[in-house]
Amino acid sequence: MTGEFEPLTQSVRRLIDVTIRSEVGNAVAAEAKAHIDRAVELLSADLMPGSYGMRTADDGRPTVLGNVLIGARNPVAPPLVIHHEPQGSVYTEFELGAAYEGPAGHVHGGVCAMILDHVLAAPAHQPGQPAVTGTLTVRYLRPTRLGQLRAEARVDRVDGAKTYVVGHIADSDGATVEASGVFIRPRRR
Repeated sequence: MTGEFEPLTQSVRRLIDVTIRSEVGNAVAAEAKAHIDRAVELLSADLMPGSYGMRTADDGRPTVLGNVLIGARNPVAPPLVIHHEPQGSVYTEFELGAAYEGPAGHVHGGVCAMILDHVLAAPAHQPGQPAVTGTLTVRYLRPTRLGQLRAEARVDRVDGAKTYVVGHIADSDGATVEASGVFIRPRRR
């Protein structure tokens, strides 16, 4: 069910971007709205209740297709693809455009914090042992320009159920935002 929706999700991502940047007149905007309203009507014919949440794929693996950062069916997701290095660090390369703008030409600081929360959590997770954010400290070094970016994270140390992780977002000129976080493995019940 994922594969069939990826082209639709990509089209909606483009729609979000062009809606923000378009300079067409009112008549064209009204015509586009009519087409979008028809698409909403078609897609609403069979809706799941509530949010997508966590589902299980045919192979038994969990899927989070609605996730705001990695969800393949969420047109707001960049989407991030987390790469795990052999030594335990992680990275992702992604592009942020008009939909993520805060200050003119730059990424909203809250979006940077959200991305770092997700990327820093990745090396803290272990198979069968998820970790949740306990604290996240973000330090903005300079504005993060819209465009191609890279986020990296690594475990700094582990103390019992707490994993301390550090990371950053960088553009072609280097780091723009640094973060540190404490991720906690919940007790099993």
